[in-house]
Amino acid sequence: MENVTSRAKRREFDIMKLLMADYEVALCDEDRRSELYVRFEGPKETPYEGGTWKVHVELPEDYPYKSPSIGFVNRMYHPNVDETTGTVCLDVINQLWSPMFNLINIFEVFLPQLLTYPNPSDPMNADAAALHTRDPHTYNARVRPW
Repeated sequence: MENVTSRAKRREFDIMKLLMADYEVALCDEDRRSELYVRFEGPKETPYEGGTWKVHVELPEDYPYKSPSIGFVNRMYHPNVDETTGTVCLDVINQLWSPMFNLINIFEVFLPQLLTYPNPSDPMNADAAALHTRDPHTYNARVRPW
């Protein structure tokens, strides 16, 4: 029982840290606190600067020992984001996750790095990956309206 309690406290603590860092957070279910939406702004000095996205976060029962599920709700044109579902392909979330990481890491480090340094060699959006590699200027212009 204590393990479940400590995981619940960690979940609460991580959500509180997001709120304290001035992120807009909307809980989908006040009682469970396992599904939320976070407002995310595009990183400065990238083609995503000035854009705002709603990110869906689902915390599994075993969080923080198991990684959260992260997806963009509004459209994102990026080699490592599925254009239809918004699913994010990011090794540090999908394969290299550690309980040492938290939600702040996702929104202040992992997602900004992904948008700053796309990985076209491991695409979820092959069109975006090809355009990013072939013609970065056109890629940047296509990203801006999103």
